[in-house]
Amino acid sequence: MIKRLCWMTLILCLVVGSSATAAENKYAWIEGGKTVDLGQIATIDLDSDFVFLDAENTKKMSKDNHDNVTGDEIGSIFPKSPDQTWTVILEYKKSGHIKDDEKTKIDAKELLNSYKKGTEAANKKRQDGEKIYVKGWDIEPFYDEKTHGLTWSLLAEDDKKETFLNYNTRILTREGNISVILVSDPTHREADKKVITEKLLPKLNMKTGEKYEDFNPAKDKMSEYGLSALILGGAGLAVVKKVGILAVIALFLKKFAVLIVIALGAVWTFIKKRFQRNING
Repeated sequence: MIKRLCWMTLILCLVVGSSATAAENKYAWIEGGKTVDLGQIATIDLDSDFVFLDAENTKKMSKDNHDNVTGDEIGSIFPKSPDQTWTVILEYKKSGHIKDDEKTKIDAKELLNSYKKGTEAANKKRQDGEKIYVKGWDIEPFYDEKTHGLTWSLLAEDDKKETFLNYNTRILTREGNISVILVSDPTHREADKKVITEKLLPKLNMKTGEKYEDFNPAKDKMSEYGLSALILGGAGLAVVKKVGILAVIALFLKKFAVLIVIALGAVWTFIKKRFQRNING
């Protein structure tokens, strides 16, 4: 079920005054300045300007905030700075090895039309206040052959013309892909994106044997889908044929909605309070 954007906005406002102490006691925060583990697939050299929650604590926070838990979470990252309020969600999906032979054939216009048609059809079944409108690409999909990273960002708005964006990077691995999902807003996206591209993505390291180049066709599973389907929510061709393109779009919208509710005021209050001395020092 797709969560209501207006409901999430209300929750976001209500929790701003939540107890920082509760947030501190509830989750096992890991301070940056060290290498943190991302399960069996990767590690990240975390800058001292950030704090980290592992897979289980990320899932716990999502459940506590009545958010969707995919089961693919491998961690989440938050800034210490009181001037920044972005969040990065990390997930890993063992989708099989995704061939990048579409790297020069991604049809951004066709993909955007699919999203628009899907949301228009889904909106007919929604009440006012629940509708979502895809306005266009914030960043058109592009593939970096060197890093095996697929990036795109969609702009959307709700009934009140509030604008949201979904900034995604997918790093292809030997047998799947890591999602690096930035929770931000159009006003801060450029500054937040710079943090991600300069301080996070370059520090993300695949473990031995898990790099894209380590794929062994003799024993490793191939994915049923390619880059374009990955942009459409990661649904394989078989899934598209079975449930239809509108269901695939619904999968995206579910994830898109999740990104807004997770940036909770209690988290920011806690981080600012706990690490203020480090920031000023």
